[in-house]
Amino acid sequence: MVSRAEASEAVLDVGWRFLLGTLQSAVPVPSLAAGAEVVAAAVRAAGEHADGHLRADLRADRVFLSLQTLRLASLTSRDVELAHRISAALATIGRTTEPQAVQMLEVAIDALDSAAIRPFWKAVLGYTHEPSADGPADPIVDPAGRGPAIWFQQMTEPRPQRNRVHFDLCVPHDQAPGRLAAAVAAGGRLVSERRAPAFWVLADAEGNEVCVTTWQGRD
Repeated sequence: MVSRAEASEAVLDVGWRFLLGTLQSAVPVPSLAAGAEVVAAAVRAAGEHADGHLRADLRADRVFLSLQTLRLASLTSRDVELAHRISAALATIGRTTEPQAVQMLEVAIDALDSAAIRPFWKAVLGYTHEPSADGPADPIVDPAGRGPAIWFQQMTEPRPQRNRVHFDLCVPHDQAPGRLAAAVAAGGRLVSERRAPAFWVLADAEGNEVCVTTWQGRD
């Protein structure tokens, strides 16, 4: 296993970013055919470890790459090694990464009794649990890796005056200041920065909340 700080520092200069227990990067491409070449290069670089670590989302303008030790749902030194190998392979075909394009969305549900509502959300969304994390309050995830993770925030008492569901948007730590400034300039307001840089709470003009999160401030 590698820590958040170790993982972030190890891949910062090769075009990857640490987000929610994964290493993420994006590669701009001019076409699906060019994107397929990127995916092929990444798979070749990962070799025998590709199936257990690498995920790729191929689009006509960009390829999104993700690394994680899937059987553990955690990051290991192998993932860091693969990030370096893949970036080197991409350089040989003239492709560069665009780490500022990556982000991950989570949905947080306030709950007085997580164990009572978690099975409902698991069933209705067709979600499952991460390896070794099937406790009554653990997050649930899309088994196909497409939809946002859902996690349950423990409440101590009902709070009908505020939203019971809010978004958590995980961005690269070096992109957070710009995202915050843009949100405020677009009519939002900063509700709290007490837990920054782990997260900042923002709200729109009607009070709907979103947390902009990073890996920092959590160790």
